[in-house]
Amino acid sequence: MKKALFALVILAFIVACGNSGTDKTADSSTSSSTAPATAATDGPDGEKVYKQYCVTCHGVYGDMAASGAFDLTTSKLTEEERIAIVTNGREGTLMVGFKNILDEPKIKAVAEYVVKLRK
Repeated sequence: MKKALFALVILAFIVACGNSGTDKTADSSTSSSTAPATAATDGPDGEKVYKQYCVTCHGVYGDMAASGAFDLTTSKLTEEERIAIVTNGREGTLMVGFKNILDEPKIKAVAEYVVKLRK
C-alpha cells in the first residue's frame, strides 16, 4: 500500500512538472519574440527542452535514473524509437508521453539531443 501511494505521488509530481500551462505559454511567446528566420532554420533547442522537461527524472547528464527513469547514457535506441517514447511514454514505467505538451519539432529536437548524453 505504501509503495503504491509513493508511486502515485511520484507520478503526480512528474505529470504536474511536465504539464504546466504557464511553461508552454512562456515557451511559445519566447519563440515568437525571436527572429522568425533564425527559429525557422534552426528549429527548437533540444538541450533547452530536455532541461525543462526531462532533467527532473533523467538528470543533467542523463544518468540520474530518478523514479526508475532509464539511463540515457547507455541508450541504443534509434531516433524513431526515441521520438516514439518521448511522444507516447514508455509502457510499464512512470515515463509519460509529451504529445499533449510538446509539438513535433520540440520532441524531435529533444530526441536528437539525448544522443549527446551517450557515453
